[in-house]
Amino acid sequence: MKKLLFDLFPLVLFFLAFRFSDIYVATGVAMAASILQIVWLKLTSKAIETSHWINLAVIVVFGGATLFFHNDVFIRWKPTVLYWIFALVLLGGRYLMHRNLMQKFMGTHLVLPGHVWDKLNLVWASFFVAMGLVNLFVAFSGHFTESQWVNFKAFGLLGLMLVFVVAQSLWLGRYLQDSSDNSTPPKS
Repeated sequence: MKKLLFDLFPLVLFFLAFRFSDIYVATGVAMAASILQIVWLKLTSKAIETSHWINLAVIVVFGGATLFFHNDVFIRWKPTVLYWIFALVLLGGRYLMHRNLMQKFMGTHLVLPGHVWDKLNLVWASFFVAMGLVNLFVAFSGHFTESQWVNFKAFGLLGLMLVFVVAQSLWLGRYLQDSSDNSTPPKS
């Protein structure tokens, strides 16, 4: 839970700054919070995950463009670009480098057959592509205001992620059940 809150720190500050000011102040706050995240991890000698670096790069580039050009189009693209980068990394790892990154990230916690790891990798990549498309719709369709997009970015995308993780856990449960059947019973 602590890690989740730490990872959501820039998003929470973005949302709060937007509520008290505007999209440009919120963007600057999110950029500063992302930089502070990395600095904090460095100072405390904690591992900096690849996702932290990717998020930092995307927020600096798209947030920087938003502030430089004083145009919120760039920050609205940020979630889509971030999700699509994650999808490309998963797909590129699997099909270009022949490495299943989901297995690499979660393999110490789960024992799954190879074909299930491949499905899991593909499902996550597809989910990230879909999340990017949904963000584009909310951000640019003209059906939603800037404030509604910020709310969606803060709560909608997170909610969709939570629903996806729960659904994925239920799907994986049958494979975990199968693998536990082969284990020895606990001693009394």
